[in-house]
Amino acid sequence: MFSKEELEKIFVGFNGLKVLIIGDVMIDSYIWGHVKRLSPEAPVPIVNVVKRENRLGGAANVAINIQSLGAVPIICSVIGDDEKGDTFCKIIAEKNMPSHGIIKSKERLTTVKFRVIGNNSHLLRVDEETESVLTDNETALLFFQIKKIINTEKIDVIIFEDYDKGVISKTLIDSTIEVAKKNNVPVVVDPKKNNFSHYTQIQLFKPNFRELCDGLKADLNLSEVESFTSALTDFQKKQNIATVLLSLSEHGVLISEMLGNKFNIIKIPAHLRTIADVSGAGDTLISVAALCIALKLSAGKTAALSNLAGGVVCEHVGVIPIDKEKFFNEAVKLLL
Repeated sequence: MFSKEELEKIFVGFNGLKVLIIGDVMIDSYIWGHVKRLSPEAPVPIVNVVKRENRLGGAANVAINIQSLGAVPIICSVIGDDEKGDTFCKIIAEKNMPSHGIIKSKERLTTVKFRVIGNNSHLLRVDEETESVLTDNETALLFFQIKKIINTEKIDVIIFEDYDKGVISKTLIDSTIEVAKKNNVPVVVDPKKNNFSHYTQIQLFKPNFRELCDGLKADLNLSEVESFTSALTDFQKKQNIATVLLSLSEHGVLISEMLGNKFNIIKIPAHLRTIADVSGAGDTLISVAALCIALKLSAGKTAALSNLAGGVVCEHVGVIPIDKEKFFNEAVKLLL
């Protein structure tokens, strides 16, 4: 599918691309420890803490992946004006990421996902969050920043990273896509249920299979390929979406490219590997897909690279960004 020279050109091409990421950001907070016995109080493991760590999560994990691939991420989101919001901004600064798209609100809570890891196994997750939709004023402030950034900076691609936490709304989607079209900036989307049908006239839409079922309100069967592919292409045509990249988890990906009234559909199986944790794989997949769209790669090559990247990060425990060098070496080994 690729030559080594082409892969080298693509990976160099990622460098310096500027990516606007709009969506729900959060902190992934980890407690790492050892488990030696069960609690006498309940049948649960006792974790002796070894390390605590805060990482960027949600749409901010997409930003970390974008940065790891050599591009420049600009996050646009609303967080709480609280202690965890300060922690989020501190991590952004430590990562040398632009912060001018981040808005703090006294009306919101900064989302935190607490994960307890014992003996390298994910034992428990506790979420602290609000799922309320932004107020009209918060949406207006956020869009003002988005519009300003698109109009004043050379943005190569826009990612909507939706976690259904309230930052993204139909109003924000419609307004942003309008500005993007005026500036010839491609838009890619990693959707969730609430806004699933609000995205139209975009370049790439990346649901996983469960999100497709939820978004279409349909009881689809993964083994009935013709049936769910027909439902997907009907939606794609209705929404005027150039390309749909459907993640099928351990079954790989399916990409559907709309060519007039016809569809070019390619299914790519997953590469066999040892899976440690699937957390964050979708963030990596959409990050690679977005950069491929920015470089105007074909649908098949976009799918192949995105599928490979999503698998690579699953070999590690916890939500971590893609390692660009390892990703390149895997691509040379498996995609030539």
